[in-house]
Amino acid sequence: MNNEVILRFDEVYFEYGHNMPILKAADFSVRKGSKITLMGQNGAGKSTIFQLITGALTPEKGAISINQDLTIATAKQVIPQDQMALTVREFFEGAFTKKIYDIDPRVAKILKVVNLSAPLDKKIKEFSGGQQARLLLAFALIQNPDILLLDEPTNNLDKAGIEHLKQFLIDYKKTCIVISHDAEFLNSFTQGVLYLDVFTHKVEQYVGNYFDVVSEIEKRIERERMKNVRLLRDIQNRKEQANFFAQKGGHMRDVARKMKEKIEELEEELVEMRQEDKTIREFYIPCQQDISGEIIHIKSISVVENHKLVHKKTDISLGKKQRILLTGPNGIGKTTFLESLASGKSKDATITKGIEVGYYRQNFSTLNFEDTAYKSLADIMKGGTESELRSTAAGFLINEETLKKKIGALSEGQKGLLLFARLVLQRPGLLILDEPTNHINFRHIPIIVDALNKYEGAMILVSHSPDVIGKVKIDEVVDLQNIRANYF
Repeated sequence: MNNEVILRFDEVYFEYGHNMPILKAADFSVRKGSKITLMGQNGAGKSTIFQLITGALTPEKGAISINQDLTIATAKQVIPQDQMALTVREFFEGAFTKKIYDIDPRVAKILKVVNLSAPLDKKIKEFSGGQQARLLLAFALIQNPDILLLDEPTNNLDKAGIEHLKQFLIDYKKTCIVISHDAEFLNSFTQGVLYLDVFTHKVEQYVGNYFDVVSEIEKRIERERMKNVRLLRDIQNRKEQANFFAQKGGHMRDVARKMKEKIEELEEELVEMRQEDKTIREFYIPCQQDISGEIIHIKSISVVENHKLVHKKTDISLGKKQRILLTGPNGIGKTTFLESLASGKSKDATITKGIEVGYYRQNFSTLNFEDTAYKSLADIMKGGTESELRSTAAGFLINEETLKKKIGALSEGQKGLLLFARLVLQRPGLLILDEPTNHINFRHIPIIVDALNKYEGAMILVSHSPDVIGKVKIDEVVDLQNIRANYF
């Protein structure tokens, strides 16, 4: 890495509509060849910063300076729905502004880089979530950018995929900025952190590996908290003295007035506690009442082998407090199988009549993006009160302002927290969870794991996160490569 600054934000302001500020006088710079993590709470505006860098959005005030002739490419979080019907070839043709005549060998070469084998006439919608994550990365890399922007690149990747991406970034010679909630992944290559404060809307810049920076931020927050404690104690003492002198009259009133001026100065020194460092409230997902016996019986599982769907026999029965973990490489059919179960129309399984199914789908397509967050919660709630809805939402950091927003305007992390809030209000008897922590801030994951461990219904889980699969209580692991249950 050299010292040449190739990207700079100078007093940049940006907001979405009225009263939705993202950046206020944001300043930071990125040097050539550096590998940077962009941190901040779900919904703080990290993806917005990427759009400002690429020019998809323009700042209201301030300047964004990028060295001339530098190219930029983004590996987004998800492939847009309107591109799902494209073939692999058509998808990659969209990476270029003019026709590329040797597109096939180029695509074949870049797919090897991301460790993916795929026919070029296969449609994007036929790939698994993990395979689509690889396609997104390859889409950015085929452009050979000088600045590579990665937005949650490990989402849906299996362990092998994450290790492959980690090594790629360690060896990568150009500039890279990454948004991710995977702490171990980030620490393997990060040389610095840009920290977007959701309260001040400024960007703080830190140098060092990820774990060192997180520790530094936590120490800074504790110093700010202790400063507030001291100031509040001083302010309270001065207020009591000022009130006492004000009642004495005469010269003492002047003393009281000067003391009040000093109090105002001290109050201005108070540091607002960082909202982005709040974690979600502890919660539990209530189980549907009055259910007993078998909840679901899985007699077979459909998997993909050599690009063909194969049905394999199995015999899995789940009742209350019983849970299985489905494992297997990207593309084997885990998500497709869960979708068929949640639809209630699966030929592979029978769900007992009357069982309420709570489904966390990894791409959030069970949500209506045109609904407000409030409507989404109200529609799923089982006879609860307005107070219960708002309290549940607040526990997942969904405030009054967020409740009014359309789901499509929420960040991916906020959509994930909204889905958990829906599960709490739904009270399901069967939980089907497909990568439930992909977009979730790492601070929230221990609380989510604790809630899953307390859940008393049946559970079917797919996850590649070591923070989940190593800590959520599991009765059976079902490997879709051989459909054999490994008992703990």
